[in-house]
Amino acid sequence: MKILANDGIAPIGKTQLEAAGFEVITETVPQNELANAINENNYVAVLVRSATTVRKEVIDACPNLKLIGRGGVGMDNIDVAYAREKGLHVINTPAASSQSVAEQVMAHLFGLARGLYDSNRQMPNGGNSDFKALKKKYGKGIELRGKTLGVLGIGRIGQATAKYALGCGMNVIAFDPFIDKVTIDVQVANQTVSVDIKTISKDELLTQADFITLHIPAQADGKPVIGNDEFAKMKDGVMIANAARGGVIDEDALIANLNSGKVAAAALDVFVNEPTPREDLMKHPKLSLTPHTGAATLEAQDRIGEELASQIKELLG
Repeated sequence: MKILANDGIAPIGKTQLEAAGFEVITETVPQNELANAINENNYVAVLVRSATTVRKEVIDACPNLKLIGRGGVGMDNIDVAYAREKGLHVINTPAASSQSVAEQVMAHLFGLARGLYDSNRQMPNGGNSDFKALKKKYGKGIELRGKTLGVLGIGRIGQATAKYALGCGMNVIAFDPFIDKVTIDVQVANQTVSVDIKTISKDELLTQADFITLHIPAQADGKPVIGNDEFAKMKDGVMIANAARGGVIDEDALIANLNSGKVAAAALDVFVNEPTPREDLMKHPKLSLTPHTGAATLEAQDRIGEELASQIKELLG
């Protein structure tokens, strides 16, 4: 049986699938040619990440397709319910990338707190001629310890992020419409300390948090979770990180609140118009930016590949 890994798969996953008798093709087929490629090559499974979409039209056009796999958590680029109605297996790897995304969020938060995202841009331009001015400009950072991190969405990735934040001495609060309370185990001096985090309302979180990180899916109605109304409830000088999905923050509202100073700085790993985000975001001096690489570590890719291979062998082997 042939599998198309259209957005790639880690070598370890490919090796495990081939050892089980599958033929794995890793060439990238353009989106508008996807259905034809699946039919012409008799692929029984297609594996995607965020670059490729598998919508109703592709599903209807490919009667021999048995499985759609998403290497990652969110599956908003797949018509999941429709595919399952048609009898297809739809799988993802929800646990494989939590650690990597959490670490990138924390890297962004540290960078925001100390202005690293901008000082890295400015040092090559003015480091030699105006070192003292740059030192004065970027010498007004803040510490994460003692600050309150608001986690919007306390699922696997939100919990992994909370664990790091607790280890840094932050106070963690959370909002999640589906979870009442979680227990986070933190290593302290070779001992495990269990910390209970009870979720609060979104409004309470917005008013209390010094830093906010989003770990929620795109909303079914397409509306942002954070817009001007939500920004108005936040503390002045709040800092925000979004490594969830483009569109959960209203980008127009974000820019307006960055410009006004309501939001001191923000970090974005995801954007509305990927892979061509809007230019004013790319050039904004108060934004720390990464190109949707939250899960893009070697370790996470290996875990994703192995998890996909394990599920495919079980379902199609």
